[in-house]
Amino acid sequence: MSAPLEEPVEKPVDQALHKPQTPKVSEREARQVAEAAREQDWRKPSFAKELFLGRFRLDLIHPHPMPSGEATRRGEEFLSKLRDFCETKVDGALIEREARIPDEVINGLKELGALGMKIDPKYGGLGLTQVYYNKALALAGSASPAIGALLSAHQSIGVPQPLKQFGTQEQKDAFLPRLARSDISAFLLTEPDVGSDPARLATTAVPDGDSYVLDGVKLWTTNGVVADLLVVMARVPRSEGHKGGITAFVVEAASEGITVENRNTFMGLRGLENGVTRFHQVRVPAKNRIGPEGAGLKIALTTLNTGRLSLPAMCVGAGKWCLKIAREWSAAREQWGKPVAKHEAVGAKIAFIAATTFALEAVVDLSSQMADEDRNDIRIEAALAKLYGSEMGWLMADELVQIRGGRGFETADSLAARGERAVPAEQMLRDMRINRIFEGSTEIMHLLIAREAVDAHLAVAGDIIDPDKPFADKAKAGANAAAFYARWLPKLVTGPGRLPGSYGEFHPAGHPDLATHLRYVERGARKLARSTFYAMSRWQGRMETKQGFLGRIVDIGAELFAMSAACVRAEHLRNAGENGREAYQLADIFCRQARIRVEELFTRLWSNTDDLDRKVVNGVLSGTYTWLEEGIIDPSGEGPWIADATPGPTERENLHRPIH
Repeated sequence: MSAPLEEPVEKPVDQALHKPQTPKVSEREARQVAEAAREQDWRKPSFAKELFLGRFRLDLIHPHPMPSGEATRRGEEFLSKLRDFCETKVDGALIEREARIPDEVINGLKELGALGMKIDPKYGGLGLTQVYYNKALALAGSASPAIGALLSAHQSIGVPQPLKQFGTQEQKDAFLPRLARSDISAFLLTEPDVGSDPARLATTAVPDGDSYVLDGVKLWTTNGVVADLLVVMARVPRSEGHKGGITAFVVEAASEGITVENRNTFMGLRGLENGVTRFHQVRVPAKNRIGPEGAGLKIALTTLNTGRLSLPAMCVGAGKWCLKIAREWSAAREQWGKPVAKHEAVGAKIAFIAATTFALEAVVDLSSQMADEDRNDIRIEAALAKLYGSEMGWLMADELVQIRGGRGFETADSLAARGERAVPAEQMLRDMRINRIFEGSTEIMHLLIAREAVDAHLAVAGDIIDPDKPFADKAKAGANAAAFYARWLPKLVTGPGRLPGSYGEFHPAGHPDLATHLRYVERGARKLARSTFYAMSRWQGRMETKQGFLGRIVDIGAELFAMSAACVRAEHLRNAGENGREAYQLADIFCRQARIRVEELFTRLWSNTDDLDRKVVNGVLSGTYTWLEEGIIDPSGEGPWIADATPGPTERENLHRPIH
């Protein structure tokens, strides 16, 4: 058992200071906290931002950016070693059965340098580019999604990335060599009663001399069970000499007062080392604070700008596997005298998987290379990649289960026991489901991207719809908005998408016509911008409540971005002589599928049941429809909806098990 720290080594701290209460904040206050954490400026161009403004800046992504020869050599060399390791040392079925990655596998990954893929070689890391880091995650995740999650949580959102961007030289020297070779890290933000609304964060870090004292409980700490180092978000109270606010700290996981109280288990990712972590009077040196007080959320969001790319990268790996299994199975399985792939109903699913895998890989590779070059602001691109990858990855896995039929629902162990190939399709479906929730749920991603997409509008017209702004500010904003829209709106009337010869290089002889799809994207971007402007004019301050509308706006932008990336990738492969004809075919079918989805989304912007849905929801919450729930038995257990997270000493065994 982890004994309570009754007598701290250093001077005692008043326990009254260590009683976090979940702050009571209004909706407006919560939005203000989130807004303050945003990157306010756009210092570099952004293809996706321009797309939402109705400007199709193909020049920002075409020709397709490419990694250097040295980066490619080092990346391919590591991928070869990682592939050999995964093929010879990783047993995904064993990890699924035992719900744990064997220690020897994790130690093998350490020896391979996999913990330091993104860490600079001067600290002992491999220094891979974002492109090759993502390829490595896709490869490792295909061997075992739990391994992909472990490596991603360690490097994409764990200690290395925020230290790389915001850490002091002393912190980098102290921690990065450990993180590159031996120490696993975890990111701790979520709490039992705090999810996507960080304004209510309850964990506190009270200043005390040259230290801070942490108290609180963190939930869903991926890697937390086995971590050696933690990046913890905690609220510093405002006091004399302390600005206060949500702040980031590097914390030694073995510190006195830290207890892993539970190892959580889930629908999928059974090997995930995810837990509940309690902090009770945990003393953290002030030198371990990352950035200034109050900068924690900004650090977290900035870290995620590129960190989010790891998740869609693993979705690409999943899509490739789904395509391989669908191809092999539907060629071998016959129904009514021919392979099931030859039946149109099944063939359509295979075509969807193939086209979507191609497009998703195009999105991830393009966004990753732009991140490596650092000449574009990719915060929207990375968010779109996460959103689109998680949604389409889930659909591909679901279609594979349907193609496999009853065998898709059967476990790999059961298939093997009766003499058939152990294909873990149902596991893939379970494992993929979390991606729509991890690192920002689909609903939160819609709102986050929508906020960035309308940034230019709010910059010039935000004061007009802000109820707290005085009349003088509103008048000034009105004048600025009039000038902005007088220049902007006329440009939305027509463009290259109306000219039949535009983007002609995307229609080489003997290949499908991708130019027509790019013209569609250009027209679609202008229509998207007009729709956004009309909605802001119509709803003004109520725009933020129209989450259904905003979600569809973002989904249209995601499809247009994916279409652009797919066409650019196809042209790049054609020029490189790498399956160019086939790439053009895949890009063409993807764009045709995407255009159908876009047209439906445009229709649903104005023809939907959003208002009626709201009325029904109010009725459900008020109990109007409880009669509809009759005739069942609820198998749920007893207990509160949200676990008690009252601070104090632990009463449970410490399940922390560092791997050395």
